[in-house]
Amino acid sequence: MVGSVEITNSPIANSNGSSHTHSNGSFQNNGTSATAEERLDELRRHLGKSDGDLLKIVGIGAGAWGSVFAALLQDAYGQFRDKFQVRIWRRPGRSVDRSTAEHLFEVINSREDVLRRLIRRCGYLKYVEARLGDRTLYADEILRDGFCLNMIDTPLCPLKVVTNLQEAVWDADIVINALPSTETREVFEEISRYWKERIGYPVIISLAKGIEASLEPVPRIITPTQMISSATGVPIENILYLGGPNIASEIYNKEYANARICGSDKWRNPLAKFLRQPHFIVWDNSDLVTHEVMGGLKNVYAIGAGMVAALTNESATSKSVYFAHCTSEMIFITHLLTEQPEKLAGPLLADTYVTLLKGRNAWYGQMLAKGELSPDMGDSIKGKGMIQGVSAIGAFYELLSQPSLNVLHPEENKPVAPAELCPILKRLYKILIKRELSPKDILQALRDETVTDPRERIEMAQSHAFFRPSLLGQPYRNGLINMACFS
Repeated sequence: MVGSVEITNSPIANSNGSSHTHSNGSFQNNGTSATAEERLDELRRHLGKSDGDLLKIVGIGAGAWGSVFAALLQDAYGQFRDKFQVRIWRRPGRSVDRSTAEHLFEVINSREDVLRRLIRRCGYLKYVEARLGDRTLYADEILRDGFCLNMIDTPLCPLKVVTNLQEAVWDADIVINALPSTETREVFEEISRYWKERIGYPVIISLAKGIEASLEPVPRIITPTQMISSATGVPIENILYLGGPNIASEIYNKEYANARICGSDKWRNPLAKFLRQPHFIVWDNSDLVTHEVMGGLKNVYAIGAGMVAALTNESATSKSVYFAHCTSEMIFITHLLTEQPEKLAGPLLADTYVTLLKGRNAWYGQMLAKGELSPDMGDSIKGKGMIQGVSAIGAFYELLSQPSLNVLHPEENKPVAPAELCPILKRLYKILIKRELSPKDILQALRDETVTDPRERIEMAQSHAFFRPSLLGQPYRNGLINMACFS
């Protein structure tokens, strides 16, 4: 069932209740001015769309970032009804509990623009009834009115919502994967059944941040873009990853942000131009592996950052020590996966910083350290959605603890699994996966004077022979790695 939508070039209210309006969506870019319609027409030409043929985009998954991403496109291009359509799919049947409905009612009444919109659309009464307990609201129902269940305090524009997956994807030109990495494979395997009769492949942009580990027949990492390609048969050149320092609610409230879209030459530049907005600058990059892996890694280390912040009463010194160690581990890990990885700088570093500073994974770590949550409660948290760092901790540690990946310890001159040189990752695994340690033990990873200096870990990783192509399912070019180079 497709919900109706009010498509206007409407203002978007920011966090203090004021509004940002768009005139024609134009902005300066490299000395030239491009309107929203010109950017839309350019992408339509690249996709081979003819006049009168809609460019159809569908978002799969309606968490905070997925909903905001669809809303950004709706705000930018929804006025061009004869050229463009964006819809969002979410599973039906998720109910809104009474306490959330009461909070939602308060948000509506605190925002005059939202209140007027609902009254005009004859949608206000159902929120009154839900607050009184006389009616049950559903997540897909409120999403049509512009409310994401994981981000109640940030109303969006109304969205077209589809709850039938086949209807959503069968003729989509561009598919946005906004699912948690843990759900990506299953959903795209279902999607593949609806594309069997399709002529040509869609373009897929993945927002997912997480990985899986496969240990047989050889240890290897599986990223969301790889999951999608293997599940659907869509060639990897048609699958891209978009990531950056993006807190969903802040981006929709027009805080200045940037991101990178990574993938093949054929698609990344046209899509970067299309997605770019005055407050949301998108660059393009060819290094899909590093960016996608870093997208998963930052969530891992954000959980630890939240723990450290809570356990040290927000000590700037302790947090900076943690930052030095965790970034060196991230660099260490990415050099295992790609021969010349993108340096941890610019948007990659900013993405790490903002996630450690303010994100659901950091929040989760804080709540664990304060005793307000426990690992036994699972990694799907009401009002926050999936805490993707938890599954990523398990995947990265189990992958990097395989003896076949051994490297020489820089001080002890003996082979060790890479995970042994990542003390933060190791402790997070024991805290959240094995449940052998308490959150306060994360501090020991910073206090242990036997831990490798972050500089040494980075220098070790930057050795050319450190790269393990088998981790991405690629053969070694020159036989086995010569470990003597580490001594």
